[in-house]
Amino acid sequence: MSDTVFSDTVYSGTAFRIRDNDQGTQLAVTVADVQIATYVYRPDTPREESPKPYLYPLRTLSGAPIGVFRPWDHRWHKGLQMTWSHVSGQNFWGGPSFDADAPGHGYVWRENNGSQLHRGFDRLDAGGAEATVTERLEWAASTGEVWLDETRNLRFHSADTDRGIWALDFATALTNTRTQALELGSPTTHGRPNAGYTGLFWRGPRAFTGAPIIADGADGDDVMGSKGAWAAISGQHDEIDGGATVLAFAGTSSADVPLKWFARSQQFACLNPSPAFDEEICLEPGQRLELRHRFVFIDQASDRRGVQALADEFAL
Repeated sequence: MSDTVFSDTVYSGTAFRIRDNDQGTQLAVTVADVQIATYVYRPDTPREESPKPYLYPLRTLSGAPIGVFRPWDHRWHKGLQMTWSHVSGQNFWGGPSFDADAPGHGYVWRENNGSQLHRGFDRLDAGGAEATVTERLEWAASTGEVWLDETRNLRFHSADTDRGIWALDFATALTNTRTQALELGSPTTHGRPNAGYTGLFWRGPRAFTGAPIIADGADGDDVMGSKGAWAAISGQHDEIDGGATVLAFAGTSSADVPLKWFARSQQFACLNPSPAFDEEICLEPGQRLELRHRFVFIDQASDRRGVQALADEFAL
């Protein structure tokens, strides 16, 4: 099904609406007249930032910001996006690549930045209590050769205006289209300790810097590299009163490698259920990797007791 069928069309239900813009580059997701998310599926992104779809702006149901776009320290960070930092020498994360043998901090700019290319929507539906986007993509190496086919599903659901909550389920199936195996890793698998960022990555607003991290079985710095079912950051907003909580679930992976958290807030706030934190995934030709995660966005700051209750309620 071609995505052009959906251009400039509104799909509406009692709670959710999805609108494709006139240029065929992004979808606006709206709940109760608040645009909670914009899914940019054909981004205007420099090659060195590894062009890929992303969700930004992201907002709570009150309209408060819960993401950041192209921060000065990492221009390739854009709200919530699916990434991969090391794929058999290619970089689908953005920026320089980590090499343990390189001088200084080990990061080297190379002409190895790949891109994720939108190929069409199979489903765009807002049926009242939820909205679903099913998309086909290709992951092209810096040479232009397609290395991975992807089917991606985004399900927006559980909007509760009284409680100020909405949730996003993100599922992906990545298939190796090469004739050689692909090695899917991270900076940690290439020699940098506690730098296992790869996969679905959320970068929080600058106001959340230093905010407390609460997780299943861990807190603060101990969350990094842990295998808990969920992790959350709760912070206060700039400019407007109040705060918000972002709760993420590690979810599931079809690989034998365990999902581990890349999560911190001292340098900047982020949550990333990494599928290859400190162990590579070998994806054979024709083999498929399936991942499923959930993010819940809450319109108030919360302590461990409150987050635990929400984690129990929204558990995958």
